[in-house]
Amino acid sequence: MYDMKDYKTLSIRVYGIVQGVGFRPTVSRHADKNHICGSVCNKGPYVEIWAQGSESELEGFLYDLEHNPPKRSSILKIDVHKEEESEKFQNFQIIESEHVQGEIFVSPDIAICPECKRELFDKNNRRYLHPFINCTCCGPRLTILDSMPYDRVRTSMGEFPMCPECEYEYTHAETRRYDAQPVCCNECGPEVYLIGRGERGRAAITYTRQVIHDGGIAAIKGIGGFHLCCDATNQEAVKRLRKLKTRPAKPFAVMMRDMETVERECEVTKVQKEVLDGHQKPIILLKRKKSEMVCDAVAPDNPKVGVMLPYAPVQLLIFTYDDDIVMPDCLVMTSGNTSGAPICRDDNDAITELSKMCDVILSHNRMIRIRADDSVMDFFEEKPYMIRRSRGYAPLPFMVSNGFKGEVLAVGGELKNTFCIGKNDLFYQSPYVGDMEDLRTVKALKESITRLETLLETTPTIVACDMHPKYNTTYMAQEIGIPVLQVQHHYAHILSCMAENDYSDPVIGVSFDGTGYGTDATIWGGELLEVTYDGFERLGSIKPFVQIGGDMSAKEGWRIAVSMIYSIYKDKAKANEVVRQLKLCDEKNCDVQFMMADNKINSITSTSAGRLFDAVSAILNIRKQSSFEGEASTTLEFAAEAYEEKHAVHNSGSKIYDEDSIEFSNLVYKNSDGQLILATDVLVKKIIEETLVGKDAAMLAYFFHEKLSDMIAAGCIQASRNTGIKTIALSGGVYQNQLLLKMSLDRLRKLGFKVLIHSLLPPNDGGIALGQAVAAMEHINKLKKGEENNYVCRFTSKSCKD
Repeated sequence: MYDMKDYKTLSIRVYGIVQGVGFRPTVSRHADKNHICGSVCNKGPYVEIWAQGSESELEGFLYDLEHNPPKRSSILKIDVHKEEESEKFQNFQIIESEHVQGEIFVSPDIAICPECKRELFDKNNRRYLHPFINCTCCGPRLTILDSMPYDRVRTSMGEFPMCPECEYEYTHAETRRYDAQPVCCNECGPEVYLIGRGERGRAAITYTRQVIHDGGIAAIKGIGGFHLCCDATNQEAVKRLRKLKTRPAKPFAVMMRDMETVERECEVTKVQKEVLDGHQKPIILLKRKKSEMVCDAVAPDNPKVGVMLPYAPVQLLIFTYDDDIVMPDCLVMTSGNTSGAPICRDDNDAITELSKMCDVILSHNRMIRIRADDSVMDFFEEKPYMIRRSRGYAPLPFMVSNGFKGEVLAVGGELKNTFCIGKNDLFYQSPYVGDMEDLRTVKALKESITRLETLLETTPTIVACDMHPKYNTTYMAQEIGIPVLQVQHHYAHILSCMAENDYSDPVIGVSFDGTGYGTDATIWGGELLEVTYDGFERLGSIKPFVQIGGDMSAKEGWRIAVSMIYSIYKDKAKANEVVRQLKLCDEKNCDVQFMMADNKINSITSTSAGRLFDAVSAILNIRKQSSFEGEASTTLEFAAEAYEEKHAVHNSGSKIYDEDSIEFSNLVYKNSDGQLILATDVLVKKIIEETLVGKDAAMLAYFFHEKLSDMIAAGCIQASRNTGIKTIALSGGVYQNQLLLKMSLDRLRKLGFKVLIHSLLPPNDGGIALGQAVAAMEHINKLKKGEENNYVCRFTSKSCKD
């Protein structure tokens, strides 16, 4: 050791994802390597380290701390202070966690690591075939957590006392499980069992495997909830699951045994492989190969399939076990829930909701504290393009560098719900909850908000929600008992895109989706907005149309098509003839639609881009109605992409006006109110006329995407001239359509615009809560600055004091 006069003492605080990732054991190892004495303590918002040693030893320790952190950690900042006076430490210790206030980073659940996977199948290892094997680098985190700091006693593993061998590993720095909170083994950990049967442990797993092998359906409890599982290569088994789950066409996710299986079934890039087999292991939408073994019923009429690799030990054991059952290497693994309800997380849920949809239920006795459905992502320009952000990613925060101070809650949208908690500059987006039309999902939302508020030690002073007066999320926000801020839907979409990109200057927002309640009490959905953090102005939209049929119109695109045809041709006889030729509906139904439009019965003015896509899909006889949200629109996209691939179309986007291809001189014009209108009615008329003369539907689907992208670019040009803004933000569920996204980006970039798009936050309603939370945070910060007398909330049209 060194003399007292030679040593120096540093106090160090490390911020970021440093909870539940083996940070303290790693710090202890770095200290031993560099001969450092002192301590490390988990304070909740940060890890505090006292480090004592010579100057060179401390330099080596700090280097290791910064450059060799735990694999699953994410360091945001390290604060280092030299202490002039300090006690003399004799060794380095991990000391008991202490609770302090401050910013908190909760680790998401982490997929099984390669080391644990090897041990799982090592017959000489004492955790051989243990369904709950984990270590410092992997295992459940958020889903078992009761409160911070992250220690075993504050998790659902606290009720499982460690055996002497596990306790030794837990308390000794030389082991892989040093300070791993969920550590357990076959002797002391949770146990799997079959609900309603006597089999437990090995027998339960073998029975479940046999059921799946024989063409049956199993419900399997994992890390964040239950899955429904069957053989993905068995057409009859998949069809039966579809019938039992009342899910006629919506794609199922497929879990594949290993990367070799994925490469056999799908086209997969190097970057996709890295994410697919990384520690999050999301579902990734991959293009299917023609010689695949996965049956057509998994994803009917869909060129892609959602693929994931096993991330929980029990899932690996379903594929591979020592019972001589030969299992398929592709399994349907879809969320265990009834339509519209949240994913089931406990035995009572499973018995009530899943027992009639499966032949066996494999459960376990480790409690799930908060649901976490699987994350789903596509890829765009070789980067993740999130569709559903949940397990593995939530609740990692988004940082908005705007100097915000305060605590807010945003309850999110009605569909694909997630909520968001804002605490100063950090915005924590929750795991996926579900569709709020089902009261069970509303209950799950309330429970999840309470738990995450507890974990983040926050007490919001304001709650943000959608403007729609009849949404369950709106009712729920009003019942919380704190001030409510209603934020316009499409404004929230664009704010979410800005916040994800940490961009706070004004933008022109292109917000295209299915439905959003407008400030004029009509349905919006194809919007051009001027957006700042403190409000928006509506600059324009697609051509308004009459949306007939209420909620049914979102499922039956032919209704929108009939309405548009009536509006375009105006003459009933001519419109009726066009409807007949396009075989959209019979004459009686057609007359009913016309009558409803004339008398404004169950009809409302709409600018929904989602319904525009549905109408075109119906006109082209691609999909006249949808069995799930977005079916008609996505099928239209697939047809256009197939045409593009088949004909090797290279769309340059070099021309914004193309009078030779479409008969109008301007793609965008101003109406009597000065609003920019994208001439989508003219585009629809052209598609109708081309369809009636026998033009190819796939070609016209491509043409529709091409011309709509031209209109968007033309609208942005005019909006930029009016406002001087040179940055565009693209958001909303329609921008899950990668062909439209690609075409829009190509045109806008060539025109010199800076374009913001999403990546790790969904463009759909699953990301809208972040925008709501940012609006609420901006609102309360304006109040704190004493601007309440002259500040008007431009997204509510009310005085800020109100």
